[in-house]
Amino acid sequence: MVVLQENCTDVTGSYVVYAPVQIPTMHEILNGGDSSRLTLLPSGFAIFPDGGITNGGPIMNVGSGGSLVTVAFQIIVDSIPHARLALGSITTVNTLIKNTVERIKTAVMPNGI
Repeated sequence: MVVLQENCTDVTGSYVVYAPVQIPTMHEILNGGDSSRLTLLPSGFAIFPDGGITNGGPIMNVGSGGSLVTVAFQIIVDSIPHARLALGSITTVNTLIKNTVERIKTAVMPNGI
């Protein structure tokens, strides 16, 4: 499996979007195969600063100096579209989100500030 990734950082914030792809499928597409057979389930996160907004002039420090983090995942948890989610699936997704946010926090603030 390989991971396709796009990321960007500028003054308005940062984002990372990624999607796992099977290697044989990727080879097929790179060799001219039909890309419509590729199923992408992109996931990712965005970080936006809290504060320092401008009103057409000087920067007004109205925020706390922190950040807003948005995390999104697309995963297949059941092959039946209208099925109720199993409690194990909910627990797995909650753990995935918690661990991802902790890893982002550690990467952005390695000293725990």
